Amino acid sequence: MLGDWDNPYLTMAFRNEADEIRSVGDLYKTGYLFKGLKPVNWCFDCGSALAEAEVEYQDKKSPAIDVAFRLDAAERGRVAHAFGLAELPAGDCWTVIWTTTPWTIPSNQALNMHPDFTYELVKTERGCLILAAELRAAALERYQLQGEVLGACQGTALALVNFLHPFYERKSPVYLGDYVTLDTGTGIVHSAPAYGLEDFESCRKHGMHNDEILTPVQGDGVFAASLPFFGGMFVWKANAVIIEKLAEVGSLFASSEIVHSYMHCWRHKTPIIYRATTQWFVGMDRVVSHPVHSGQNVGNPPDPLSGKGGDEVGSPVATQKNQATLRDKALAAVEATKFYPDWGKARLHAMIANRPDWCVSRQRNWGVPIPFFLHKETGEPHPRTLELLEAVAKRIEKEGIDAWFKLDAAELLGADAANYDKMRDTLDVWFDSGTTHRTVLRGSHAADLSYPADLYLEGSDQHRGWFHSSLLTGAAIDGRAPYKALLTHGFVVDGKGMKMSKSKGNVVAPQKISDTLGAEILRLWVASTDYSGELSIDEKTILPRVVEVYRRLRNTLRFLLANTADFDAQGGKGAQMLPPAEWLEVDRYALALTRRLQAQCTADYERFEFHKVVQALMNFCSEDLGAFYLDILKDRLYTAAENSRARRSAQSALWHILQTVTRLMAPILSFTAEEIWTTLKQGDSVMLDTWHVLPEQAEESALVTRWQALRAVRAEVSRVLEDVRSAGGIGSSLQAEVSLRAAPDTYELLASLGEDLKFVLICSKVSLEKVGAGDTVTGAVIEAVPSAHAKCGRCWHWREDVGHDAEHPELCGRCSSTLFGSGEAREFA
Repeated sequence: MLGDWDNPYLTMAFRNEADEIRSVGDLYKTGYLFKGLKPVNWCFDCGSALAEAEVEYQDKKSPAIDVAFRLDAAERGRVAHAFGLAELPAGDCWTVIWTTTPWTIPSNQALNMHPDFTYELVKTERGCLILAAELRAAALERYQLQGEVLGACQGTALALVNFLHPFYERKSPVYLGDYVTLDTGTGIVHSAPAYGLEDFESCRKHGMHNDEILTPVQGDGVFAASLPFFGGMFVWKANAVIIEKLAEVGSLFASSEIVHSYMHCWRHKTPIIYRATTQWFVGMDRVVSHPVHSGQNVGNPPDPLSGKGGDEVGSPVATQKNQATLRDKALAAVEATKFYPDWGKARLHAMIANRPDWCVSRQRNWGVPIPFFLHKETGEPHPRTLELLEAVAKRIEKEGIDAWFKLDAAELLGADAANYDKMRDTLDVWFDSGTTHRTVLRGSHAADLSYPADLYLEGSDQHRGWFHSSLLTGAAIDGRAPYKALLTHGFVVDGKGMKMSKSKGNVVAPQKISDTLGAEILRLWVASTDYSGELSIDEKTILPRVVEVYRRLRNTLRFLLANTADFDAQGGKGAQMLPPAEWLEVDRYALALTRRLQAQCTADYERFEFHKVVQALMNFCSEDLGAFYLDILKDRLYTAAENSRARRSAQSALWHILQTVTRLMAPILSFTAEEIWTTLKQGDSVMLDTWHVLPEQAEESALVTRWQALRAVRAEVSRVLEDVRSAGGIGSSLQAEVSLRAAPDTYELLASLGEDLKFVLICSKVSLEKVGAGDTVTGAVIEAVPSAHAKCGRCWHWREDVGHDAEHPELCGRCSSTLFGSGEAREFA
């Protein structure tokens, strides 16, 4: 593995921590960073807010209850009018909500209805009920009530009508909300703004201030002691007591249990809640006018509690000033980023488009601090916050984050310290990793790396993690993503597609593979697998196939090495390397195929499609080389004179092929490539070289087309020869004599090879005949018969001139010529 081991990236390196503080300052300058009250994912076990990436979903059994809210007596006339009645029937009038979180009922402050849904007033033995028309029948069945519909109206007619909380003396007004659905329940949603995102937004939209929002649940999940009836209870245990209280006051209309997908902490695997707390947020929809990358500064950031950073989002003024929200900038950055595979773009785009503000503060005793000094009365940051952040960063750069925790505020604030509190919150860990473009690319490793990064690489879960947080900090601070491209990989599963688990016993340990099969097999398996999905592996079926692929590649490379062992490409032993113009035609064709292989692999590497590189190398070695070119070449390599043009032409081509394939495979099969490089004695390491530069040749495309046609005929001949061999007529293809009756175009193609045709077809003799003008043959009619002649002991061809030389009766005429004469002339194969 290559790496800068003497200067590794360390999260807790003092300089990295200091630069992260400086990134906080950059965000504060922009106005994107603000303090606000908002429901965040909260884990009781962590005692802190969770990032979106720290939330997972598991099944949970929850109580499901229908709770009735009695109509405020002062509203009876208005409700009667809404339903077209002169007055309401005597008795109670209720609206009913359905919820799976009874613990939120004490915090109820409103009810939500959809403005466009139809609601009905239904008379029952328990009084009049207001229910969504589409859910009335199912609701009455749950309540075991019969009902008569007295009237209907749209939700807009009931806006701001007051109902009464079931057991506290306060009112719950009806707020209209488009997020209300008819999937289940009653069509009316109970709203506890401290414990639901949509509830919070709805109540804020209707004028509720932060200090009016009820927050009785403490950080440990226990109700505040001051809460009537339920103070001191843990929320999950309080569910049953709250249900009993609802039954006691007559507001419980139905109760059951359901199993549903619910939010859990990824660390503790325990259920979490939404909980409104004062936190620091990065605003997704704040419009700011002083981005850091413009070089401007802002002395007075917008009101941290306003939720705005200048002009209203999307207002004409904002548009005219070309002011974009962080969401706008991040989405534009997604569009400018390359994704491998392509589907990652839509995934990240959807997450950015729909995500809430980013809560970056955590209430933990570990982590990089948010080193703000907050005014004891107003809660606002010190006016010199940017200056103070840099002063803290310099201290942390020398002493680490402990410098902040042991800092006496008076050291920086002087007498003003009495009016300010040091913040104890720390930064979200995703802020730690999300600012590595500042702390690493432009910080600890700026001399070795560049900004923006060419590529961020991680698992598919990082669309909501590192990819995501890096994009937001990059867009906020620099107005762009800190990367040019994102590569997403899947996760390893067993051969049946099951997640690996020690309890299931299906874990395949990488170290075991390396110890038994070698690290190269592990690398090849990784590279040959399409990482965009799950990566399947097992030791009985998948790995043996990888071993076989490696064996074929290695055997091909051994052949190339063996047959170029006596070849001096640099001319140290004489002019052994021939220019392509002097090569035999099939050698020039092999050069053309090698060039195409290199172009394809280069493109696949640039797209990070490593499995396609492996496929291309495998097909090249097994099909283009093993099954075709090298099969033809063996006769020339083993029978031609050592320094003949025929042999040196073959070796020239093989040398270029070896150089090309070795370099192309080096990123994947690094040990094997390095082993070859050492054998070739071509420098310190193949890793320090570049792609091989192949010699150019004229009309290469036409050459490829010509030999593709020849290979098609050869494939047909090979099938015929295999049939004869299977029937026991011949032992090998060299024992056969082949006759072809070919159509004119095919005849001209085959005849152009002359005597070399038999070497291409791997037989001892070929008879070629052109069909007559009236013949309907297309291509060629092929016949093969066993040779009646003797086998040459040297070249293994079956020829009629075997034994013509009495002194060497085992040799054929061409072998005698090679050994004792001028040798045979070959131009094509």
